[in-house]
Amino acid sequence: MFAGSVRLNSDPPPSGNGSGPLARGPIPQPPPSNNKPPRSPRHVLEPERVPLPKRRSRRVRHPLVIVGNAIFTLLVVISVAVGGALFVGRQRFEAPGPLAQDKVVNIPRGAGIREIADILRREGVIDQAWVFMGGVIALKAGSELKYGEYQFIKHASIADVVDTIIENKVVQHAVTIPEGLTSEQIVARLLENAALAGQIKEIPREGTLLPETYKFTRGMARDQIVQRMQQAHKRVLTEVWEHRVQDIPIRTPEQLVIMASIVEKETGRPDERTRVAAVFMNRLKTKMRLQSDPTIIYGLTGGKGALGRPIMKSEIEQHTAYNTYVIDGLPPGPIANPGRASLEAAANPARTKELYFVADGTGGHVFSENYDAHQKNVARLRTIEHGNAPPLAAKR
Repeated sequence: MFAGSVRLNSDPPPSGNGSGPLARGPIPQPPPSNNKPPRSPRHVLEPERVPLPKRRSRRVRHPLVIVGNAIFTLLVVISVAVGGALFVGRQRFEAPGPLAQDKVVNIPRGAGIREIADILRREGVIDQAWVFMGGVIALKAGSELKYGEYQFIKHASIADVVDTIIENKVVQHAVTIPEGLTSEQIVARLLENAALAGQIKEIPREGTLLPETYKFTRGMARDQIVQRMQQAHKRVLTEVWEHRVQDIPIRTPEQLVIMASIVEKETGRPDERTRVAAVFMNRLKTKMRLQSDPTIIYGLTGGKGALGRPIMKSEIEQHTAYNTYVIDGLPPGPIANPGRASLEAAANPARTKELYFVADGTGGHVFSENYDAHQKNVARLRTIEHGNAPPLAAKR
């Protein structure tokens, strides 16, 4: 605009190569600062703008999601509660019970879980019925609970009680039938046993019951015991018959039972059975009458039991189908139910020639081979009975 005037900033910039009186390089820039520039007083007074929160997803707010979350929470709560209940229940299930001493409890037929639990609680076996029921349900053993008579031990836990019932560890009763009883006497004993149930329809055939000790549970039918005795008799008779000596004058198992029943009634001494059997076998071989006093009694009483008095002379001569003083050979049937030992003695009698025996005054007998010796033994017995002589010493 003005001639000759000097333009501001028209001089070229100083060289950066250091040639000049004021060798200057590029002006360094200050490092960037994270500090915001100072705000004016006005800005300071204005509220700071905060960004709005993001809107929740529509999926999160969906009713199905809300219901699902609620259900999940409820399930978690229930699981915790059930787990706690199971923990407490298990502790009580295995804890010692309230029983102060062993006790027998009868669980009736057809009782359900609740009824069984109530019975056990009333009897003092358990104190918490719900723990018993819960344990049975947890074990899935509801259909395995069995009726019967059970003995629970002192302080038995509910776990022990459940195991006892599931395993059917019922109390075992026993009835002992002595050797030599008639069938009618055996039936009478069974009817007297209060632990058995039911009636016996008919008196079993004589000689078909095996005397023994039979175990059973309370409530077993009496007919079942009879059947077990009959089955045991058949089994033993078959076994004994197969092992008999072949030269005995007995042709059938039934005849063996008849002979064994006479031996059973004649002596209660185990060491005499084979010897008594030998006497009767020898008599059969020589065609002598057996002349057994017990056969007289059976013919008179019909199997109802003992006479309760000595045999009279007229009864010895009285004819009955069983009186072996009158009839020849064996009677028509057994006069009692012999045990295994008498069956074995009849099947394997002693090898003797003895034909007689008489009581020796000590519960045993004295044996002889001829009638004269026998008469002397009988006279000796009469003297003993009158108290005028010591007992006879049995010949062995």
